[in-house]
Amino acid sequence: MLEIAGALLDALTDGRRVAVATVTRVLGSAPRTLGTAMAVTDAGAVLGSISGGCVEGAIYESAQEVLETGRGQLTEFGVSDDDAFAVGLSCGGTVEVFLAEFAPAGMRNALSHAARTQLELAAAGHAAGLALVVDGAGAGRILTPMDESGEHGSASGGAPAAGESPGLDADAERRIRAELGARIGSGETALGAVDCDGATSRVLYLVAATPPRCLIFGAVDFASALSAAASLLGYRVTVCDARAVFATPERFPAAAEVVVEWPSDYLARTETDARTVVCVLTHDEKFDLPLLTTALNLDVAYVGAMGSRRTHERRMLRLREAGLPAAALARLHSPIGLDLGASSPAETAVSILAEVLAARSGASGRPLGSRPGPIHPTA
Repeated sequence: MLEIAGALLDALTDGRRVAVATVTRVLGSAPRTLGTAMAVTDAGAVLGSISGGCVEGAIYESAQEVLETGRGQLTEFGVSDDDAFAVGLSCGGTVEVFLAEFAPAGMRNALSHAARTQLELAAAGHAAGLALVVDGAGAGRILTPMDESGEHGSASGGAPAAGESPGLDADAERRIRAELGARIGSGETALGAVDCDGATSRVLYLVAATPPRCLIFGAVDFASALSAAASLLGYRVTVCDARAVFATPERFPAAAEVVVEWPSDYLARTETDARTVVCVLTHDEKFDLPLLTTALNLDVAYVGAMGSRRTHERRMLRLREAGLPAAALARLHSPIGLDLGASSPAETAVSILAEVLAARSGASGRPLGSRPGPIHPTA
């Protein structure tokens, strides 16, 4: 849901009621992940996508019912349904979806101020979280880390599930809030459960993390294409080069920032984490060697360096001489990118980011047609 926060806020600001469908469970092979959302406004506009086209038509019809009645629905699409092919989910998986109505202030199922604040944080690229009770006591409730007064608490919003459902007790709410806070800290969306008066409620913890960083060193044409492509994938891109004449914002409009500084100095002082991608495109030893020495000693997701095989071999020799252990050198992706036949800067950007995605997921990078088993990850 939080990935379409900006569009939801725009619709609510325009006075529209919105039926939001959120993936609450995925079993087997399915095209989208837990927490993915699609919304339908009372004007008929569609925001986002649940399955990349498989079940959107059926969800659109269900959304009309939610907008008419104001009551939430917990719906499942999958191979166990007689109409699996009718809704288009013939990929072999099962997707459970919860639909709820959100509305502007003063209307039925008005979204609370606390929940709206979390949407605003997510839309602005900040860490945010919502806990959606999808089944059991309190079904349809949205809880947030903060209540209307700014204290940790719950916020009503969305629609109750079909039929009568008892509310959550105070202890259950406290436990949900605590779990949501932990999930926001880890950046992980997950489905959980909480006991309430002897019954169990299922809770979807929806979390938006701050964007991962992509640090590109070397203000070259390849860096311009790579920064644009990485931005499309949701990375916050920084381009860094010691040469002020090349490192200008005008040359890299897609980058969040352009830094003129010695690359290894900047990398040593800037914030990185286990999601950070480091791409070294300078292929100049006076930059590369100190930069890669610093990068390979950091806990980052990916370190890649551009250069020919001859450059790579000489670089590896220099790094060994500098004392980098074999385990650190094994983390270096060099020459950077997958073998896609790329030559232009734009094609090279695709090659590099394909390797980044494969490294992040542990995928093989092989053609899907040559790989056995399901295309999509199975739960």
